[in-house]
Amino acid sequence: MLDLLSDILTRLSLRGVLYFRTNFSAPWGVRVPAFSNVARFHYAHRGETAVRVAGCREHLILAQGDLVIIPHGAAHILSCRETDPDDALPLEDVLERAGYEGRGALVFGGEDHSRNSELICGHFSFAPGSRHLLFERLPPFIHIRNYGEDAGPWLEASLRIIGAEAGGARLGGDLIALRMSEVIFAQAIRSYIEGADSVNSHLAGFADPHLAPALAAFHHRPAAPWSVATLAREAGLSRTGFAHRFTEKLGITPMCYVTSWRMQIAREALVQRRLSVAEAAEISGYASESAFSRVFKKETGQSPAACRQGAGGIQAERTA
Repeated sequence: MLDLLSDILTRLSLRGVLYFRTNFSAPWGVRVPAFSNVARFHYAHRGETAVRVAGCREHLILAQGDLVIIPHGAAHILSCRETDPDDALPLEDVLERAGYEGRGALVFGGEDHSRNSELICGHFSFAPGSRHLLFERLPPFIHIRNYGEDAGPWLEASLRIIGAEAGGARLGGDLIALRMSEVIFAQAIRSYIEGADSVNSHLAGFADPHLAPALAAFHHRPAAPWSVATLAREAGLSRTGFAHRFTEKLGITPMCYVTSWRMQIAREALVQRRLSVAEAAEISGYASESAFSRVFKKETGQSPAACRQGAGGIQAERTA
């Protein structure tokens, strides 16, 4: 499962970004705005924090040592228990009032320092245009609690290291925290997919004992001449049984999945690696450049050449 997830995260150009480490004293409340192409995360290094995600009736209490991931970058409110959501201040105002300049801890709040909340806050960005049904079908938030028992002591130790390194004075501390947070993200997604919460969702197929080997084989050799029959053999099922199980578990037909992921491979090749249209067609399993271009445009809404040219313009603008 992790090799499959690793391929997906790599192709989607996952990159971690640490916002800051906080030291909030009661009363306090912060409105974090929505952002596209990102998954937000907050780790409670010390104390507790109430988290309210836009569009969700329920709110959660992030206890010390807990991690919450907001996969779709939705707007949300962080606060102490006593703060009414309507009283929370926009993040921009909090940064301005605190005089935060991007280094060290963000210190903000009232005079009650008896129950300070220390958070490690950041996000994981994905390349614009990246998409995969695994992430599209994740819930509004994923709350990881009791992780030391559920995922093993290494996860608890990793989160503690992130808390100690982020915003610290030692050389390389932020980079260490950043890279470890990317590992934590992969672990959190894997734990959710393998957990009970995903049993009745269209994510269960990624952990299904029959479908997972077929998915792994396809991701390992995406340009191979895959068909429902060849995928079924990897799954150890009949063609009909495999097709039914795949669609039931993932909510998409096997060949629709194959086509969609191949186009993501092509997009990554064109945008990130700057390969030619012919090269992108070849690595995504198409012998005919014209056939590839038709499928690419149908899936993404633009031609491969336009996708590549548009990415070139963006990169030139960034380096100017």
